[in-house]
Amino acid sequence: MSTNGHSHSAPPILLTIAGFDPSCGAGTAADLKTFAAHGCYGVAAITSLTVQNTQGVETVHNTPSAELRAQLEVLANDCEIAAVKIGMLGNRGNAAVVAEFLDAHNFAHVVHDPVMKSSGGAELLDASGIKFLATELLKRASVVTPNVPEAEVLTGLTIKDVADMEAAARKIVELGARAVIVKGGHLERAVDVLFDGNELVQLGGDRVKTDNTHGTGCTLASAIAAQLASARTLVEAATLAKAYVTKAIEKGYPIGKGRVPLDHFYRQRIEPPARGIHEVPQHGMHPAAEPAAH
Repeated sequence: MSTNGHSHSAPPILLTIAGFDPSCGAGTAADLKTFAAHGCYGVAAITSLTVQNTQGVETVHNTPSAELRAQLEVLANDCEIAAVKIGMLGNRGNAAVVAEFLDAHNFAHVVHDPVMKSSGGAELLDASGIKFLATELLKRASVVTPNVPEAEVLTGLTIKDVADMEAAARKIVELGARAVIVKGGHLERAVDVLFDGNELVQLGGDRVKTDNTHGTGCTLASAIAAQLASARTLVEAATLAKAYVTKAIEKGYPIGKGRVPLDHFYRQRIEPPARGIHEVPQHGMHPAAEPAAH
């Protein structure tokens, strides 16, 4: 029996450290939806408040690093975190706070999606932040999940095909990462390359129309974190996460005029409430719902 009187055991608690996207297709909103879809409870520390919709990022307001530190500490002091997912950091100050936080708490699983630019090209991490990420943060993650352009920035290599992706994966591990998944969504074939320092594994996948989707990188990293928290191996976690993202892309639907967000809850088939049917609150605080019009 827990101290607060609830006998239910808590599901794994996952922390996302990322930016907030008001259209809720990417960033912390995508992460929290992904955690929930995997039966985990998500908590979030916001690194940046972006002004964006499905058509693109307009402006970025990074959280002051002292506030980010405070958000992280209150969460870590309150609950047992099974895995951490890192996304957009905004700047070097916030990246440094995250490094300190990871050093202070020995988390079992840290999945870092090294976000640098939005799909539309907006800068989501400053130049000194990128340098800090490459030299300091990579080695604090269990796995890093760069896409091809991010892997090129981290390694200085040009990536044109799967062989180049494998070379980049090896170099990122040389830079200090424990494991890396280089995502090939930007290339012709949707092959991802996983390297854990020992073996290179190609994760094949169906090519889905991903050029008009929003939040795939956030979702993949969050799904991997959820699978690792459920005691899967990295290869299993990455394979299952990739299958989940592929299906969520297929089931995605437009909510705005730009990029299509994923349907994170495609497995649950959530139905909107039928019109004219209202649940009347049981406690009598509110008048009964209006009868449906005839």
